[in-house]
Amino acid sequence: MKTLAVNADNELFLKEVPIPTINAKQALVKVLACGICGTDATIIKGGFKGFETSAYPIMLGHEAIGRVEKIGEEVVSYKEGDIVLLPFTPTVQTDGTTFTSGWGAFSEFGIIDDQQAYKENESPEVSYAQQVLPSSYSIEEAPIVVTLREVYSTIQYFQINKGATVLIYGSGPVALAFIKLLQLSGVESLAVVVRNKAKEDLMHTFGVPVIINTENGTVKEQVKALYPNGVDYVLDAVGDQRILNEGITLLKDRGELLCYGVPKGNQLHLDYHEAPYNWKINFQQMPYKQEEGDCHEEILQWVEEGKLVLRDFLSDVYSFEHILQAFEDYLAGKTERKVVVIYE
Repeated sequence: MKTLAVNADNELFLKEVPIPTINAKQALVKVLACGICGTDATIIKGGFKGFETSAYPIMLGHEAIGRVEKIGEEVVSYKEGDIVLLPFTPTVQTDGTTFTSGWGAFSEFGIIDDQQAYKENESPEVSYAQQVLPSSYSIEEAPIVVTLREVYSTIQYFQINKGATVLIYGSGPVALAFIKLLQLSGVESLAVVVRNKAKEDLMHTFGVPVIINTENGTVKEQVKALYPNGVDYVLDAVGDQRILNEGITLLKDRGELLCYGVPKGNQLHLDYHEAPYNWKINFQQMPYKQEEGDCHEEILQWVEEGKLVLRDFLSDVYSFEHILQAFEDYLAGKTERKVVVIYE
């Protein structure tokens, strides 16, 4: 099968590797679609924690959906034909080279584990989030459920107060997911920082009440005019140290700096001489899969009720044969929302 990998020189390429072999507690999945994520971009650039230079080449992708092709004899939660979330491809050796799994979902096949087939506390953590999707979902929209579950579990982890004011930096699919899911969670006082009129117009379509456009002046000037005492939370949905350093100056006393975007590199310098005396910082770089899985049914319910429209988060769809072009466009900033690669 083909898989997408990146080498230590930041070069993307397709590679033929063996189709994964399943054990009795696993199912083999034909990947149907996978979304591009900021995690992929950070691995490509060599800055993702846990993946040292020696780990390359790395197989990319983690926001996949697929169809169950074969099940192990102890599997009880899946059947052939089920559409499932999060098939991953394990590390593999081929042609004398080890290809490390960066979850490896940009592959033609992957594996899921049946949590119910394992003894208590023995199943892989990811198995809690490898769940069945309604077959009615379109292939290109379905991977967005992964983003929504990750973001919703993060909102719950951050324990954002419904009556609080939240300032969000970002306008991509992750930021849009935070906006919509915070609204559905009852948070009404939202403000978003954008860079241009097109992004401002996009935020209007998502019902954002306060939009800070950097074309109209500095963020600090605009925020302080609206919130003289500062905001309760500043949420970085991008992963940029500059955002964190600016955001910390916008907090009210005992406010909280929330970082969900994947930062570049593993060091952080915070200049807090203009920050309030008392503040907190909270990082969520890797949502727990059990917590993500716990959000599954509520996300599906909101989709069924029309409160979440998956198409709203999607802007670009590429075929697998054009996956290198998809990444080129994504990394060049030519895409607006979620980018999904489809295999059929």
